[in-house]
Amino acid sequence: MNTKLIFADANGFSTPMLAVFAVDLANGKGTEAQPELLTLSKELADAAARVLGPGEFKAGLGETVLIHLTGSNAADGLKAERLLVVGLGKAKDLSLDKLRKGAGTAVRAAKARTVRDLAIAFPETDALAGESLPELSAKLTARALVEGAELAELDWDTYRSDRKDTSLRELSLLAKASSAATEQATQEGFDEGLIVAAAQNFTRTLVNEPGNVLTPTELGARAKAMCDEAGLGCEVYSTEKIRELKMESFWAVAKGSEQPPALIVMTYEPASEVAKGAPVLGLVGKGITFDSGGISIKPSDGMEKMKYDMAGAAAMIGAMHAIARIKPAVKVVAVVCAAENMPDGRATKPGDVVTAMSGTTIEIVNTDAEGRLVLADGLHYAKTLGATHLIDAATLTGACVVALGTLNAGLFSNDEAACAKFVQALATSDESFWRLPCTDEYRDRITSEIADIMNTGKNRWGGAINAAIFLKEFAGETPWVHLDIAGCAWIEEKKPWIAYGPSGVAVRSILEWVRAYSE
Repeated sequence: MNTKLIFADANGFSTPMLAVFAVDLANGKGTEAQPELLTLSKELADAAARVLGPGEFKAGLGETVLIHLTGSNAADGLKAERLLVVGLGKAKDLSLDKLRKGAGTAVRAAKARTVRDLAIAFPETDALAGESLPELSAKLTARALVEGAELAELDWDTYRSDRKDTSLRELSLLAKASSAATEQATQEGFDEGLIVAAAQNFTRTLVNEPGNVLTPTELGARAKAMCDEAGLGCEVYSTEKIRELKMESFWAVAKGSEQPPALIVMTYEPASEVAKGAPVLGLVGKGITFDSGGISIKPSDGMEKMKYDMAGAAAMIGAMHAIARIKPAVKVVAVVCAAENMPDGRATKPGDVVTAMSGTTIEIVNTDAEGRLVLADGLHYAKTLGATHLIDAATLTGACVVALGTLNAGLFSNDEAACAKFVQALATSDESFWRLPCTDEYRDRITSEIADIMNTGKNRWGGAINAAIFLKEFAGETPWVHLDIAGCAWIEEKKPWIAYGPSGVAVRSILEWVRAYSE
């Protein structure tokens, strides 16, 4: 899809389909919807009046209505062949996230109708003078629109032999010409949006691959190819290096598979010298390219989804993809521990004890609690590479999904300042994380009778917290943020603004966390 930013009046823009946004001005619950267009164009308002008046279109988020503007329905002053009105929900709840979803809805609606060229008019909130609308900057508005559009364009029927090409050929984002400063801010937001969306889509592409295609070795190869193209440092190691580093916790997961593991190390060095005492940020991802559960084998129902147990690793690779192009003024080291978790005669058994790279001994009670085992060595290794602040991402626990459902991912931290930076980042990324406790009172839940710690809690209660407390042992005193993305890494249902399949969650938030330290 060729995506362009054009400073032009939407009225005179010739396109097969023009999308314009609408909001519902009704405030009270149960009040009849009052849809209004976010445009100052009288011509667009007149063209849409025929559908806004009867009350059939309520401007709900993701709701659309299509108006043909040809033949007897031709509208004076408009050059578009079709007008697509896209709902953003209640006016008082307008947000960057709603704009992102609105742009995605427009793209998905065009694809469904095999329209190959689409134009989206920037929202003009000035059209609703006197209404209490949230203030949205030109830069962030542009970024949200292009992100939503780019994320919506992809479908995941990659391996279907009858796959049909429904991709958009060209997308034009139409912003009205204004002051030089506003146009510059809009262009900056547009450029950033393309970078961030490309990184998130790269992550989604990795997550979508089946386990027989994306082995640990292949994940390493794709990360290396990305780094070479982006100008990042990258080293990919395997069994010999893992054994040399005494990463017994990582190796305990990998050794049951015929596929060798991959230890992927990516490095970003800012072009300009960073300030003295600036942090070195360590990004650590769980890269289980297929998780059978090992000897503690999973039920077969839903096991095919375990190809996406490397979504945390993919998020880190995607974040580095964006970091290389955004160029924050802070050094970043990313460590990905990739392996298959499989049962065979060499596989780790429940009750085995291993010594992690840090020297901590671990009783492995359940081999299906493998993500924390690879992250344990990944976190410690990132510290040996100089990381002074850590963040990890992992599809770690079903317990987190039980606690938070699929609308929020889990957030844990041992440091208020590092956590505050992440929460600050969410204002721009618009991803939903909910903080759960990770305090020392929970420590005795993972105390082992025969080793330092065990890889599960003493009972099933608070399973996501037990996993976080385990990882906290390996973060130590280093400021650390843990993201449990198990419930949000895969979209189970098609949405009006995005396809079923991999979400690419956490890429935007990790990038903004890194930028928060840069600034």
